[in-house]
Amino acid sequence: MPKQKTERPTPASESSNGESCNEQLTAYIRSGKSGVYLTTFEEVRAEAEMLKIIPFLNSVKKNPKDKDWDFYIWSACKGITKLTMPGGGKPGKIEETENPMGMLENWMTKCPERSLMLAQDFHGFLAGDPDPVLVRKLKEALMAGKQLNKVFIICGAKFNLPIELHKEMAQVDFKLPGKEQLGVVLDAIASGSGIHLDEEERDAVLDAASGLTTSEAEDAFAMSVVKRDNICADIVATEKMQTVRKNGILEIVDTALTLDDMGGLDLYKEHLWSLRNCFSKEARDYGLPSPRPVICCGQAGTGKSMSAMACKNVFNLPLLRLEAGRLFGSLVGQSEENWRIAFGTAKAVAPAIVWVDEAEGLFSGLGSSGRTDGGTTNRVIKAILQDMQFNGDGLFFVFTSNDIDQFPDPLIDRCDVWSFELPTRKEREAIWKIHIEKRHRKAKAFDVSSLAAQTDGYSGRQIEQVFIKAMTAAFNDGPREPKDDDVERALTFFVPTSVTMSDAIERRRMRLKNRARPASSQDTEVAKGGRKLA
Repeated sequence: MPKQKTERPTPASESSNGESCNEQLTAYIRSGKSGVYLTTFEEVRAEAEMLKIIPFLNSVKKNPKDKDWDFYIWSACKGITKLTMPGGGKPGKIEETENPMGMLENWMTKCPERSLMLAQDFHGFLAGDPDPVLVRKLKEALMAGKQLNKVFIICGAKFNLPIELHKEMAQVDFKLPGKEQLGVVLDAIASGSGIHLDEEERDAVLDAASGLTTSEAEDAFAMSVVKRDNICADIVATEKMQTVRKNGILEIVDTALTLDDMGGLDLYKEHLWSLRNCFSKEARDYGLPSPRPVICCGQAGTGKSMSAMACKNVFNLPLLRLEAGRLFGSLVGQSEENWRIAFGTAKAVAPAIVWVDEAEGLFSGLGSSGRTDGGTTNRVIKAILQDMQFNGDGLFFVFTSNDIDQFPDPLIDRCDVWSFELPTRKEREAIWKIHIEKRHRKAKAFDVSSLAAQTDGYSGRQIEQVFIKAMTAAFNDGPREPKDDDVERALTFFVPTSVTMSDAIERRRMRLKNRARPASSQDTEVAKGGRKLA
């Protein structure tokens, strides 16, 4: 008889090399690896995936006489408990195993050959200054496990082991659930609440839930039912914002800014607008990859951050802000773990925009990393570059920075670099009109051409502050509507950026010369601060 085809376990989620988490686990178990560290917030889902793996392991035994695999779970509250497996096996608890030392001893002596142990939060006993006897006991248990086909799996939210155990434990990142798994949770909540979602509504809700764990998604769906008697994408997205903020690394930015809210920058706006459909299904079917990342650098107050925020409504995608300084932690391995969490969340939310703000802070210690931080900065930058190149599909990276000097060459080579300059007269007229009308006044009530001439050398951010100062004076003098005279008086309180930062501006211009594309069309104006364009 032909050999019957064996079904592989259903993939849980994809890893960076395209291999699902349970495929990785299966490979480690079958290869005789006795220690695995499973990084996840979802213990229940991890347990469910293990229950899928074991029947597959039993079906591919090389020797039919070998016993089937047993599955045990340990916690410091309940001790060791054997789970019932499909097709037989008696459940039960091994007494007096709540202590981690007692658990390891019983796992070595009482648990039979071909057994899996899922230890919940065991890493907590190994953090900080761990008991060296416990570390030694675990090493011996892992060595014995190789001889007896036993696998010890630590399940924890982040990788946290003493250095002595790093080589003994394989690490598997249990990725956040995909839309298929979230769909199961959504359908259960909808069915239980008597709610029917059409295909378009269902897709919108699942898009909004991407990046959540199954438990978080369930909570968000339930919250929407309570608030609206329906499951609505906007409620789910709001709940997701609160959840993502908890990790303290990524922030979901909710903004109504569009390209029309920025004066000037016509070349950069044109570039962004040309990419607006690159994340559509039609673009994927056509074979288009995700757009190249961009670096927006140049003078202070010229709209770099605003342009990053406007991307949200150009692409109609979630905008995730990563402040570079938040990545670095004081503990060994914490910085790399922070990046893994941030990137894993971004991939789960994808397609999405990842805005790395104040990016110069991320690369400032790169040159001295080996001497001052044990190579942490080098390792984090390497991880960022690798993830951007090999696993960045579905993400559009935007780096904003005043200077480009600290950026590593491999990153610059992967990005389109744009130079943001002080606004020209034409751009200043546009900026004045935007800020006047943004505050519910008519631009035609002001001599915008004269104001643009008087603010030569000012940044867009300064122009906004000048008008706010004029409005404040008019409010205190009535209140009444602001006039040109109020603006002119307000100007006396400000020194143009071209003056206060003249040396830095010239140095920055020289560094960016021939290294970046101008974000604005050039004109024949000679600006204060030495900007001569032709």
